[in-house]
Amino acid sequence: MTPTRSLAALITAATLAGCASMADPGNGLVAVKSPYSAAETASRLEAQVKQRNLAVVARVDHAAGAQRVNQTLRPTEVFIFGNPQAGTPLMLCAQAVGIDLPMKALVWQDAQAQVWLGYNDPVWMVRRHGGGDCPAAENVRKALAAITAATVAK
Repeated sequence: MTPTRSLAALITAATLAGCASMADPGNGLVAVKSPYSAAETASRLEAQVKQRNLAVVARVDHAAGAQRVNQTLRPTEVFIFGNPQAGTPLMLCAQAVGIDLPMKALVWQDAQAQVWLGYNDPVWMVRRHGGGDCPAAENVRKALAAITAATVAK
């Protein structure tokens, strides 16, 4: 691990300290427990994203969609957000990362009624698409960690 990568990992860990989280390096998902309801977590996430002058491109309420086809799904909502200032440098590291942009975050409630906030690790995304070390991905990783920490903070 490079010193820059070590520092970024330390900053991410410190940002999320006190928040239960899980990360699956195999699929790049970072997920953090939220102490709030799914609806409150979603509202807090949207506020954090907008506070950082990122555009909320869409909100997809999967539970509402399930209801329209007479099925039941626990709260599950995707936020699609970002801006070209963050996304373009990621694509310059690995252009195919554009398929994963704009960034997405998922708020969901699991079978034990625990609410989670998750997103794809941008460093993992760049590597997924054949890119190497990408300082822009480290910057976006830090920003997502800060948004997440602020969203789930008590």
